[in-house]
Amino acid sequence: MNKKTLLILSLLIFSALLFSGCIDFFTTQANKRIYTSHPTKISYTIKYGYHINTSGTGDYEITYDCYLPQILKGTISTYLLYEQDNENKIAPNNNFIRWNIKNNTINSYQLGIMANVEAETFMISDLTGNNSLDIPMIKNRYPTIFSQYTKNQIINNQTFIDTNNSNIKTTAQNILNESGTKNAFIVAKNLFIWLKENTEYKTHSSNEAKVQPATVTYQKKTGDCDDLSILYISICRSIDIPARLVRGYLIEEKENDIIAIPHAWVEVFVGGDIGYNGWISVECACTASNCDAQIDQNFAIESVDHLRVFVDYGSNESLNASISGPRIKYDETQKIDIESFAIVTNYKILESKELVVEDNTKRYYQ
Repeated sequence: MNKKTLLILSLLIFSALLFSGCIDFFTTQANKRIYTSHPTKISYTIKYGYHINTSGTGDYEITYDCYLPQILKGTISTYLLYEQDNENKIAPNNNFIRWNIKNNTINSYQLGIMANVEAETFMISDLTGNNSLDIPMIKNRYPTIFSQYTKNQIINNQTFIDTNNSNIKTTAQNILNESGTKNAFIVAKNLFIWLKENTEYKTHSSNEAKVQPATVTYQKKTGDCDDLSILYISICRSIDIPARLVRGYLIEEKENDIIAIPHAWVEVFVGGDIGYNGWISVECACTASNCDAQIDQNFAIESVDHLRVFVDYGSNESLNASISGPRIKYDETQKIDIESFAIVTNYKILESKELVVEDNTKRYYQ
């Protein structure tokens, strides 16, 4: 009997219909910008994964790798939505559950994770980069990180993260030269300013590819969260600043409901004792009226509404794994229906504070 194979792209590859916005409402007081109070600590329950229904006759095999959620500050407890036919797996930067189901009966499966989350915003207060390493020092002190996160990444013979494109390299090198320093934090911040001044967040139309290679985004100057993140990673890596892709969810309010939106953002390695083991978060799909607001709220900060699910580890296989959903083999007489889900319940705001930025050099909550 003939077999069919069904490969599902992970829901995390699809462009978010919403994007991470900035709070433009702020007051200015003696070299201070004070932003309107907003949540800095929240709790919620999230369920995510796939509903898979089988009908008809014949054999089928379902394989699904579901990555466990992560946050930089707070606590998470996780539970399996389907407790059979699974094993725990460990990959660099990630833990995941692999379901492998072989059967020939009509059934309905809910494969995925339930997590109770209490999260806080993770922010680097010092905006001067005082504790960051210079770019050449990163290569010398952290050769493994440098090797992993400064190269191209390719899926199906197409280069998505591209460090060799002449336009990308020239742009990055010019910004490095204009920075007047090789401090990785400062240069990465200037690269972020270029990104926000020269690109625009835009979702794809239904007949376009879901993810653009960095060179396409550079040419079009538009893209969604995946596209802008991949371009920013490419620009950083082209001048030897390690950077990597993070995938997960934005926990956002829409029409008086709390929803989980598939999302992507970036981590940049600046070394020293900054951030999370030298890594700082950068939100590339944010929108705001000026660059000060962009830097204040989206550079070297991971806001409370971000939930990590997958952190890239620099290989082609890793980038491909980040977009892979269930893989299903089945007889022609079998029928398979599949639908992704991400549901947020029990959402509570535990703390709300004002963000204060002083002299463009330091920031804190009050």
